Amino acid sequence: MQKIILITVLLLSAFLTKVNAQEKGNYKNILDWTYWQPASPNYERSFEKNPEFKEENILTIKSIKNKINGFGTIMKTIKPDLYLGKTVKMSGYLKCENIKSWAGLWMRVDYYDVAVLAFDNMRKNPIKGTKDWAKYEIVLHVPADATSISYGVLLDETGQVWFKDIVLELVDETIPETGFTRGRDHKSIPFETKAKAIGNQIKTITDTQKNALKTEIDALDKEVAKGIISKEKVEELKLKKAEERAANIETKVAIEEGKLNQLIQDKVDGKFDEENGNNSGSTSFIIGSSTDSIGKNKREINITSMKVYNGQRDKDDRQSKRTTSQVVFATGLNNVVTNKSVEKSDFRYLGSDFSEIGVSYNSRIAKNNNLLHAKYGLSLMYNNLRPTDNRSFVINGKETNLVINSIDITDSRFRNVYLVAPIHLEFDFSGKKMKDNIPFFRTHQSVRFGIGGYAGINLKSKQIIKYDDNDLKATERTKGDFNASNFIYGLSSYIGYRSTSLYLKYDLNPLFKENLVKQNNVSLGLRFDFN
Repeated sequence: MQKIILITVLLLSAFLTKVNAQEKGNYKNILDWTYWQPASPNYERSFEKNPEFKEENILTIKSIKNKINGFGTIMKTIKPDLYLGKTVKMSGYLKCENIKSWAGLWMRVDYYDVAVLAFDNMRKNPIKGTKDWAKYEIVLHVPADATSISYGVLLDETGQVWFKDIVLELVDETIPETGFTRGRDHKSIPFETKAKAIGNQIKTITDTQKNALKTEIDALDKEVAKGIISKEKVEELKLKKAEERAANIETKVAIEEGKLNQLIQDKVDGKFDEENGNNSGSTSFIIGSSTDSIGKNKREINITSMKVYNGQRDKDDRQSKRTTSQVVFATGLNNVVTNKSVEKSDFRYLGSDFSEIGVSYNSRIAKNNNLLHAKYGLSLMYNNLRPTDNRSFVINGKETNLVINSIDITDSRFRNVYLVAPIHLEFDFSGKKMKDNIPFFRTHQSVRFGIGGYAGINLKSKQIIKYDDNDLKATERTKGDFNASNFIYGLSSYIGYRSTSLYLKYDLNPLFKENLVKQNNVSLGLRFDFN
């Protein structure tokens, strides 16, 4: 009964597919090689015989348009059973003519359509221009999880490539892989991903058989239209074809269901926990900078930079972007320059301090060079000055002067809070790193120095005075403008290693607008850029 239902569904699906289908291309074959041919092709694939070597089969891919944004390929896909857990070398002979971009061998190891386990297409060692016959090879490890191996030859953009004698062979495990994605780096695939992939494969099997039945029915209908076969006979043949396709579905789906049952049993037996480790999916909290690898399935929360990384790849990708962000924190000593000197300051050297907190963006200026960066952002700056000799500030008309207090005070502090936009030209000597022979750039990995400035507004000024009043601790807080400058602008520079720098700032504007004696704020301290 189930088989009858399946056959009926297949026939109905084939009919509906025929009604709605809009062919935009199809797969074609040359010998035992396959390629996709769209309705408007960019490439011509063909088979040639070499007069000198009659036994050789030579295939070629040739561009048929002057300008192509894309690539053409010809390929095979095989089951990986003979290669599981082993290293495979793909070799072959290629000849090229007028290759504008590049050409090469390629091989890919897949787990269904959800994960590429290993891959190489000679992109980092391309064939260009015009080259006579030469032997080329690529090497990949085939993980035990693999479900298919696809391989072939590709031509990017325009030109022509010939190839022959493509061979797959097992090689020693000590031979290094050549791929962008290396099979030996592959980690186990999560249970949920595997289960979903098998479910998708069961659907693909069904859809493939339906489409194949549709093609066969189309061919039979054409024979009826031409009078080659009778309508009665064609209905009998259609039923037979549907039975064959239903049998194919049953056989192939049974294999996938067996894999799914084994997968569930492995889950019950705890094999996935063993493969992924007890810390799979764990979260670590970091304060400051960390260069430790966090693994594929772990999460790192960096409290100081306020970033969350989901696995090492996410961390690498985000930290090597052309523009990255940092949380900036700085603190240190603060004072004023009076008559171009700080030797006889009215403020305590150790008691006066500054702090700054903000967010900065670091943009690599050159696309392929890591030296020069534009660094810009937004910060809150706190400048504290503690007067000496029992003094505090008093407003005297348009001026603000330091005067001696009539009572003994335990602390006097004058604070200004600014919102500023710093901008620096940063020289970063972190250089270029290589991963799988691919260059990538990270900042804050070596010596850095920057030079630039800042500009902003004064958010508030406040004076805090503390004293003893009949054995009571008293604090007076006075807010106002104190005739302080409403705008701030100055020069700044820093030099350091990795995230820590020595930081110097100097205000070009005077602290007070109308004072006869001009005093300019100066700060020296440590700066931390948490990437």
